[in-house]
Amino acid sequence: MQDAATIIRTAHLMADAARNAILPWFRNDALSADNKRPADFDPVTQADRDAERAMRAVLAAHRPDDAILGEEYGATPGTSGLTWILDPIDGTRAFLCGAASWGVLIGLSDGRDVIYGLIDQPYTRERFEGGLGQAQLTWSGGERALRVRGGLELAQATLMTTFPEVGTAAEGAAFRRVADRVRLTRYGLDCYAYALLALGQVDLVIEAGLQSYDIAGPMAVVQAAGGIVTDWQGGPAAQGGQVIAAASAPLHRAALDLLND
Repeated sequence: MQDAATIIRTAHLMADAARNAILPWFRNDALSADNKRPADFDPVTQADRDAERAMRAVLAAHRPDDAILGEEYGATPGTSGLTWILDPIDGTRAFLCGAASWGVLIGLSDGRDVIYGLIDQPYTRERFEGGLGQAQLTWSGGERALRVRGGLELAQATLMTTFPEVGTAAEGAAFRRVADRVRLTRYGLDCYAYALLALGQVDLVIEAGLQSYDIAGPMAVVQAAGGIVTDWQGGPAAQGGQVIAAASAPLHRAALDLLND
């Protein structure tokens, strides 16, 4: 892509701006949350709002022709054919608990595919980047190439998801068919699970009920690291819903068979 360097630079500026907006609130006794879904608990904090506004300000200054889809402030049209998909804090529940498993998600779509993404963890200063020729983790120790691990059978795999119930009762039952066959299942890491998959530390992430802003950034990172991201039927996952990310084609196929048994 002709302006790949500008896109990448803008994404990092957005991630930096979000870090600066969020970190003053993390583990701050003054932090409180509003509930976006009174029937359940879907929290949003001032940190979420501040971070998305900060990222939108970067785009207004550097790429005003691009469209935006953000969790907190919705859709803003553009004329370039590119759309930035933003989740200012993926894992607000973890953020409220002071757990460092949340992250800032930035994805870029060209209208057909998600072509670039970042998963940024401001507190640990880990930034996972994928797409447009990039596949790397940048952190205090320097840089490290991202690459999923392969060669494991399902019985050797580590599986992650965010919520133990996964989604509906039927989705939870389907997830448990996979969980019953793997070596280890862990819960609650939100977007950080996808980062660990891209880093070669875990092998499968299976979730349901996602929105596009939950998966766009992580999808780009996992795919750039050599992984596979689809819905539970093996189709496109960029719109969210039921999502599976796998380190290899054999693991992906084995998990899909169990999900759809």
